Amino acid sequence: MSIRQPVITRRHFLAGSAALGFSTALPGCAARFGQAAPIVFVHGNGDTAALWHTTFWRWESNGFDTDRLFAIDFPYPLARNVDATYQAYRSSSADQREQLAAFVAEAKRRTGAPKVVLVGSSRGGNAIRNYIKNGGGAAHVSHAVLCGTPNHGVLVSDKALVGSEFNGASPFLRQLNEGPTEVVPGVAWMTTRSDNADKFAQADGAALGMPGQPTGVTAEGPALKGAKDVVLAGLDHREVAFHPKAFAAVWEFVMGGAPATTGISSESSPLLNGKVNDMVRGAGTNLPVAGAVVEVYETDPKTGVRRALVHKQTTGEDGYWGPFRGSSRATYEFVISTPDHPTTHIYRSPFARSSQIVHLRPGVLTDKDKAAASSVTISRPRGYFGAARGDIVTFDGQPGPGIPPGIPVNSTSTLLLPAGTAQRSVTCRFNDEVIAVQSWPVADNRVVIAELHY
Repeated sequence: MSIRQPVITRRHFLAGSAALGFSTALPGCAARFGQAAPIVFVHGNGDTAALWHTTFWRWESNGFDTDRLFAIDFPYPLARNVDATYQAYRSSSADQREQLAAFVAEAKRRTGAPKVVLVGSSRGGNAIRNYIKNGGGAAHVSHAVLCGTPNHGVLVSDKALVGSEFNGASPFLRQLNEGPTEVVPGVAWMTTRSDNADKFAQADGAALGMPGQPTGVTAEGPALKGAKDVVLAGLDHREVAFHPKAFAAVWEFVMGGAPATTGISSESSPLLNGKVNDMVRGAGTNLPVAGAVVEVYETDPKTGVRRALVHKQTTGEDGYWGPFRGSSRATYEFVISTPDHPTTHIYRSPFARSSQIVHLRPGVLTDKDKAAASSVTISRPRGYFGAARGDIVTFDGQPGPGIPPGIPVNSTSTLLLPAGTAQRSVTCRFNDEVIAVQSWPVADNRVVIAELHY
């Protein structure tokens, strides 16, 4: 099978940004921040630009110019097992450095700004550091914020993860961290990290599948010598990038004062768009899927039953399924149909604001799933589920499976309805966010996901 290489056009550089005008800043506020440095958000390992849409909403709700918010969508977001060795459908640290450099150049061209601010989650921070130190980025970046980035590795070892960019003993991280300071002069640096709830910054290797084995790192692993270090107590690996407290810390560092709000102001008729991203041999990519049929149904918020088909489109070569003008009071079911994947039903709670990074990725069915009547998953892309801190994760009021005690480690919980169960409503809850879905049958090659905003 040939490997399709990504074609990165100008539109693809900006896919996931607000630069194409699908979001609207608060009236009268653009002039206040119209000359501020653009913000470029950089997602983590295996992720997409879509994770930043609630962060965009918070920046917009504080009056930041929507046209100065950008989020890259790396074509192959998963890291190679060995950074220096080619691996199909995965990227090296050098790949991401070059792609980020090109994206920054395009964001500067679009805005006319001399420099940008870079904000990265997890692996995104590796790309930022590599670009600034080894790709000439220091001349183009005013501020760099690394959120939960494993700057000293998820472990330090000559036996495990050898050659991985996540190993503190790897040539990649040794080179980035060498010298009396771990940051590049001329750029303002900040790190955000957890006090003890980041699964990738633990002294014990349990979260890496190596319980009882020391990792050689601690909760301080994401901190850098020479950077402002902000500890966000109790937050997990992803929350230190996407939580309202993380937003507030980044805003204050970049803008020089506290934000007016960490909340999100609502638009009555948000304009939504995004692209269908591919799955190849079980690996999530951000390559666009052409020929996917995307249907959007407004649903009954209490049952997930369809009220009306409100949008339908077959994607072109760029993979985009919209635009679609919706309502901030409505709940929606997105149905993605492609020849190569299960029909995927993604249910969403109301969209408070416009976004053009509502990217959709087809789901998968495991052998275990296929033995059930229906597979229903609660997915939290912007954080993990933590039983120890009292997170409520339930299906129809019953605790969600697969959430262990201790630090938050899982971002999904899946309910498998027993064979013979008729299609029915399932109420999925994470704390205050509730999404009602329908349990579409696995026998029809269908998978159900309740995807959380928060």
